[in-house]
Amino acid sequence: MAFSSFHNPTMPFTGSIQGGLFDGKTITITGQVFPGADRFHVNLQCGSLANADIALHVNPRYDSYPGYVVVNTLQHSSWGAEERKQNSPIAAGSSFTLAITVRHDGYELNVNGCHFMKYGHRIPFQRVDTISIAGKVGVFTIAFQGSMFPPHQHFPSYPGFAAYPLFPQPSYPGFPAQPALPSSVPAVPYLGVISGGIHPGKTITIQGVVSPNAERFMVNLSFCLGIALHYNPRFNENTVVHNTKLREKWGKEERLGVMPFQRGQPFVLTICCEAHSFRIVVNGNHTHSYNHRYTQFHEINILEVNGDISLSSILN
Repeated sequence: MAFSSFHNPTMPFTGSIQGGLFDGKTITITGQVFPGADRFHVNLQCGSLANADIALHVNPRYDSYPGYVVVNTLQHSSWGAEERKQNSPIAAGSSFTLAITVRHDGYELNVNGCHFMKYGHRIPFQRVDTISIAGKVGVFTIAFQGSMFPPHQHFPSYPGFAAYPLFPQPSYPGFPAQPALPSSVPAVPYLGVISGGIHPGKTITIQGVVSPNAERFMVNLSFCLGIALHYNPRFNENTVVHNTKLREKWGKEERLGVMPFQRGQPFVLTICCEAHSFRIVVNGNHTHSYNHRYTQFHEINILEVNGDISLSSILN
């Protein structure tokens, strides 16, 4: 089963879960709750019709401080007994990562990397084929990752990247297989919230190893409507491409004339946000300064890493 994603989907959103659900499959949603929001929901449901059964309804509500989360199931147009979790870890106005992992006996919910709750199955998960999200929330990415993968594929672009053809374009976005890794080691593809967001003085450090036959990898610092920094080493072109994407449009790319990475070798990549630019350091050497093209720093709060590398640690 491949890894796939929806990138910056329009809300409300309803989409197909490629391959359905199985034990071990994880759905990861990154987004931001609107300030002053009253509620939003994430549904895993059986079909896309308005009267579809909902196997898992995750519903953060903010009608009382500090908010709470209602979890329930809708079957034959009737809601079951709801389960409530007080002190919601998803605050109004904040960014979040919600990971839902399917287990044989229920759904495991993790918020911002921490266990939140377990919800037992009331409808067989094999019936679920659709995800729906609505309410006072913006979504950056909806990603699906299973424990069974096909042979290695080339890393493709996200939906909506057709105007910037970095990678082969399959009919549905898929990502390369990765071996099972300990939970303490970040997996590739990696998608997470930037702790505290971006601001001058903020530093992100990524350590890993370039694959022996690597063609390219990428690091994105993203926000709701685009990518503030797209950092894209391309071994097949012996260059590093830097760019920014604003409202589905790529800007003019900048290319680094020297490739600071080597195939099969470890690396330490540090991205430092300074007042006027991102300073990029590879293995202790300053390689490039990329002037800011998007300066609403507090909105830049998603880190994406993908391509032909393995990761050992990410510090942000």
